[in-house]
Amino acid sequence: MTATSELDDSFHVFDTTLRDGAQREGINLTVADKLAIARHLDDFGVGFIEGGWPGANPRDTEFFARAQQEIDFRHAQLVAFGATRRAGTTADQDPQVRALLESGAQVITLVAKSHDRHVELALRTTLDENLAMVGDTVSFLKEQGRRVFIDCEHFFDGYRANPEYAKAVVRTASEAGADVVVLCDTNGGMLPAQIQAVVSTVLADTGARLGIHAQDDTGCAVANTLAAVDAGATHVQCTANGYGERVGNANLFPVVAALELKYGKQVLPEGHLREMTRISHAIAEVVNLTPSTHQPYVGLSAFAHKAGLHASAIKVDPDLYQHIDPELVGNTMRMLVSDMAGRASIELKGKELGVDLGGDRELVGRVVERVKERELKGYTYEAADASFELLLRAEVQGGPLRYFEVESWRAIVEDRPDGSHANEATVKLWAKGERIVATAEGNGPVHALDRSLRVGLEKIYPQLAKLELVDYKVRILEGKHGTNSTTRVLISTSDGTGEWSTVGVADNVIAASWQALEDAYTYGLLRAGVAPAE
Repeated sequence: MTATSELDDSFHVFDTTLRDGAQREGINLTVADKLAIARHLDDFGVGFIEGGWPGANPRDTEFFARAQQEIDFRHAQLVAFGATRRAGTTADQDPQVRALLESGAQVITLVAKSHDRHVELALRTTLDENLAMVGDTVSFLKEQGRRVFIDCEHFFDGYRANPEYAKAVVRTASEAGADVVVLCDTNGGMLPAQIQAVVSTVLADTGARLGIHAQDDTGCAVANTLAAVDAGATHVQCTANGYGERVGNANLFPVVAALELKYGKQVLPEGHLREMTRISHAIAEVVNLTPSTHQPYVGLSAFAHKAGLHASAIKVDPDLYQHIDPELVGNTMRMLVSDMAGRASIELKGKELGVDLGGDRELVGRVVERVKERELKGYTYEAADASFELLLRAEVQGGPLRYFEVESWRAIVEDRPDGSHANEATVKLWAKGERIVATAEGNGPVHALDRSLRVGLEKIYPQLAKLELVDYKVRILEGKHGTNSTTRVLISTSDGTGEWSTVGVADNVIAASWQALEDAYTYGLLRAGVAPAE
């Protein structure tokens, strides 16, 4: 269905995640995936969503058919991608041009050669015929009532080799009726000052409306995109999370955030920028890639502060170490607790976790020293907020939070002659005045311990039935003791509505795992609102 946008046509945010982004190594999108991503992008409020190349493969053809039936586009227009007609024919007779029309898309992007060597070596035609191919295809599609964008492939390399021919391609497309002529840094080798100079010259010499499509091979795709905007481009092509071939494309999210927050351009519907972090992570889930924690604006670490000096300043005014308010892009400020922590870090982290430290300087000082002491032994609380909160609460209330007391535990690994293995664990503990002995088997010793602890406690604490171990990481800490080295274990646990992480450190992996499991179950009960045992 056709979108109705509340924005004017003066500036375009054009997303090509479903085509160019899908070329990233490791991404393989089904039609259902593409439909899900298209919905997310429309929710975000981009103006154009390039869905793929209909007619080139059955998946993209099916996507266009289904998208127009199943998605009620509120903001975006669906764009079909294709190529100019073949040499020696006419646009109305070219099957792939006809397939673009049959897709039903009202906006079409055509890729055109603008580098003279590509014309002669890849297309194997003349420079004049290539110009005719561009002009004929644009004119034909415009006559059919379609809006047409032209992607000038390898434009900047072509401009370096033969600037007059590269500009001739731009003029031909524009004079034939192309709404936007997009200059593509296809090899991703340009730098911002070069982009700005070329775009400025081409704009002055052709008068065409220009766009920019930047690859990230120099790590400058976002900067190159913004440099093109500085030079007069009014159409930016990007991909969600910077997905794309080789090292990727210009990342949609920092480009849009910069345009809205740094340039003062409203390029999304009012209020939609606050959805950016959610949209970024949702798309990462669909493509089955872990969201980058250090991605600008939307990464988990984008507004995370670790150094004590920073925390002291942030306590006075968060703007002192943050370039924007994280809430503007749907993110949050986080305080990381580590051996670099000072009093301000602990106070801010306590506030974040809902633990009132009451301005008690002595208490805060004890927590700081406790963190530094434990991190010296190998603990880390940056990725284990739950363990830190338990440590914090223990200092506040004068002792650890107790739901159960462990008498002993053991894990047995049996290697049988037939090559099979058996893993069994037994825990002995006390809970609410009752002594419990529980034994369970598992796929490994840690799994067996997890199951035995659950079996032993679930009768008393039925809330534990919801808990599930969702991630388990082991790291051997630096040392020269070989198999006797200190081991750190991080465990992530879920109750179906949220996740938390706990840490354990010991001289063997099973003991470290047990510590992390104890914290995970204790925090799960705290989170469920269960009162500690007397």
